[in-house]
Amino acid sequence: MRPTDPLDIAIVGAGPTGLALGIALARQGYGVDVLDHQDADALAAPADDGREIALTHASVGLLRELGIWRHLPAAAIGRIREARVTDGGPASPALRFHTAGTGCEVLGAIVANHAIRRACFAAAASQERLRLHPGRRVQQVHIDADHAHIASEGGAPLRARLLVAADSRFSGLRRQLGVGAALQDFGRTMVVCRVAHEAADHGEVAHECFGPERTLAMLPLPGRFSSAVLTVPGAQASRLCSLPADAFAQEIQRQFGDGLGPLRLAGERHAYPLVATYADRFAGHRFALAGDAAVGMHPVTAHGFNLGLQGVRSLCAALSHRPLSDDPGRADRLQQYERVHRRETAPIYHGTNAVARLYAGQRGAHRLLRSVVLEAARRLPPVRAAITRQLIGAGPARF
Repeated sequence: MRPTDPLDIAIVGAGPTGLALGIALARQGYGVDVLDHQDADALAAPADDGREIALTHASVGLLRELGIWRHLPAAAIGRIREARVTDGGPASPALRFHTAGTGCEVLGAIVANHAIRRACFAAAASQERLRLHPGRRVQQVHIDADHAHIASEGGAPLRARLLVAADSRFSGLRRQLGVGAALQDFGRTMVVCRVAHEAADHGEVAHECFGPERTLAMLPLPGRFSSAVLTVPGAQASRLCSLPADAFAQEIQRQFGDGLGPLRLAGERHAYPLVATYADRFAGHRFALAGDAAVGMHPVTAHGFNLGLQGVRSLCAALSHRPLSDDPGRADRLQQYERVHRRETAPIYHGTNAVARLYAGQRGAHRLLRSVVLEAARRLPPVRAAITRQLIGAGPARF
């Protein structure tokens, strides 16, 4: 194909959402080109970034459908059977979410982010009608009546009938397209690492412990390992990352208690400032936003990648049921995606931010309200059931 021939769809960003979207659209019969500034080696074998991704049944189902799940080794897949939320340590009264009455054996799966990225790349590399363009940093985009024109380092200019930005919550392409975004900087940093607890098994139970000035999540991983996620004021993060391994493990132990026995740091620590974003528009003339470029979530409710995959379904649905000669950049299709994805994401985004602010607050009123909310949820089974359904997403899926 000559460089000047128009493409059906160009996706900028070869992260998990961008690749999943590319695979899904290629399977619908579109020709899809995916560009990313990283080289092929970095995309095919990404480094461990410390992040573990909780996946709903709906997300697992879509990853299976797209041929991505089969590229994940069984040893990389953890399961969450129950989730417990406490205002304090695990000895405090807990709000429990479990699968009773749902028809599902577990709430969801948990998989390392780098393992998901590797699986997505492997599936994309073998997908017909999808071409990967590593090492292509987009420099300039121009959109006319019929095409998006893309100029990038490392390759010839491209034209596409539809351009999709999937290049992170701090999307440079979103900015080039003239789309603003609401940004919520929580002034807090997430420190993540893997810890070992040889003396006890986690029982596939996830814990979220809200304490003074910090939140600790303990997420069950395969074997006697957990992912520890400490959310602290930004000034504390550098201190925590510079502590000796034993001292850092003691910080976690002090908040979590002895339920898993002695804890030992079993990997590098990684720090991520917590910033949520919500784009002013998800679509426009000849373009759409996907993944974190559309909605970048606070991780407290574990919805980020799941919402990205939900957006994949929504955009694919908007572009389906058309003759092969149809134009994927048609305004009515993109308007449908805008409506549906905003309806699906706005309540979760704003609700998650409200929860994050509530549990970051240290005033007496914040602490009182937290106690009231947890106690009300414990005493109201319909509330717990509704939250459990949101955690599961849809089900059951095979893990």
